[in-house]
Amino acid sequence: MSSSEKGSGKDAVVDTSSQNSVPPPDHVSESGGIDAAWKFLDTHRDDVAGATPIDINRLRWKIDLHIVPIMFCCYTVQFLDKVILNYAAVMGLNKDLNLTGNDFSNIATFLFVGLLVFEIPNIFFLQYFPAAKWLGANVLLWGVATASGAAAKNYQTLLVSRVFLGIFEATIGPSLILISSQWYTKSEQAPRFSLWYLGLGLGQILGGAISYGFQGVDANASFVGWRIMFLTLGLITSLIGACTFFFLPDTPMQARWLSDAEKVALLKHVSVNQTGIDNKKFRLKEIVEGILDPQLLLILLSVILLSVSSGVVTTYSATLIRNLGYQPKQAALMNMPSGAVSIFFTLLVGYGVRKNSHRWAWILACIFPAIIGGALMSFLPSSNKNGILAGIYLVNAVVAPLAVFYNWVAANVGGSTKRAFAAAVVSGSFSIGNIIGPQTFQARDAPDFRPAKIAVMGTQAGCALTTFLLFVYYVWQNKKRNTAAETEDAFLSPEVWARMTDKENKRFRYSY
Repeated sequence: MSSSEKGSGKDAVVDTSSQNSVPPPDHVSESGGIDAAWKFLDTHRDDVAGATPIDINRLRWKIDLHIVPIMFCCYTVQFLDKVILNYAAVMGLNKDLNLTGNDFSNIATFLFVGLLVFEIPNIFFLQYFPAAKWLGANVLLWGVATASGAAAKNYQTLLVSRVFLGIFEATIGPSLILISSQWYTKSEQAPRFSLWYLGLGLGQILGGAISYGFQGVDANASFVGWRIMFLTLGLITSLIGACTFFFLPDTPMQARWLSDAEKVALLKHVSVNQTGIDNKKFRLKEIVEGILDPQLLLILLSVILLSVSSGVVTTYSATLIRNLGYQPKQAALMNMPSGAVSIFFTLLVGYGVRKNSHRWAWILACIFPAIIGGALMSFLPSSNKNGILAGIYLVNAVVAPLAVFYNWVAANVGGSTKRAFAAAVVSGSFSIGNIIGPQTFQARDAPDFRPAKIAVMGTQAGCALTTFLLFVYYVWQNKKRNTAAETEDAFLSPEVWARMTDKENKRFRYSY
């Protein structure tokens, strides 16, 4: 745990009348740009002089009520819109669209191809457009893409709709990372990441219940159950996107439900992050630095390995359960406990990181049960249904660490351009893993799909190794910086570090 993270968020009040921490913007170089937060502080320091100190705990709760539910809804529908393909597979989609061979795996894969391809332009859009507005617009559009899947007539038309779904979903992870980093300190971010990330577990549970309900539609109807499911969820998603666009503030400075004194208190409170709030200056050298940064390479490898199993869970869990001999309705319902497992481990790591910040250890605490689940799926005889089911459920522990990697990026990457790039790296790595995951399911391996199950186990073991190496790297970097700190200036003013990356700011300490 970095020294800057210890105790952050513990102060009960923030004195908004103090001007010592509000720097004049005159010393900011034009090449680096001025962070919008420090402009706001400089403009309003006279307005809040003599104001009553703000209770930061009360302020944090107020922010939670306005911000977290919107992010939670966005993440819930993004997972639901992915996972309904999983449930549609047991609702007759393959038969209705004449899917054969590896068609279904390809459809699942190309959603993430679209997501991966759009990560690069997404970096630029997030630099030039407010993250909240960009997120809201894309949620609305991916709702349209989901609904259009209801009109699919064959393999090609469904494939196109899923590719567009991936393109519009590309911004979900990076946008939520950037939004969360604006409102919370490093130690406060972990439980908030967990809260909106709970949408994944809820999506699994709702997906099973929704699939079960729509399977009651007559199979001979002109508009069958899976088509109604696609249309309904698409319209709900678009509604949530519109609400996000209009009600989620672009920055704390634009929150109409905060007073100027509360905004100043919040900006001073989160300044401990030393990552800035909102700087629209694009710096190409930060992209280059990110490409050469060992921490981002290790995060990329870790998330790819982690997400292979995620691809299996998202696309094939209902099929694996059905192949145990259960009927489609039973398979839908019996996949719901997977969501409960996801929620349990997500809450566990969120609470654990908030208490002691050892992110690497909590990631391993989720990976080991997933490895056990992979072993149960791979090596138990098909007659042991309960054991295989337990394995399928345990593999879902692996979804929780992704929230920790998101949080690591928000906490450990400085510089607005580099942080947007790092968020895209995590999201892109997630896509690569999800591209690989469904491709481990080949038609020739049905119905047991043993190679895919073994891949789950092997990739999790690899992720455990790369995560531990990332921890070692952070400890080494902090020790180097602590040794060098004796010869450095004792103070860096906020207008300086707000436009610096974690590499440039030698007083930055990595959280692990």
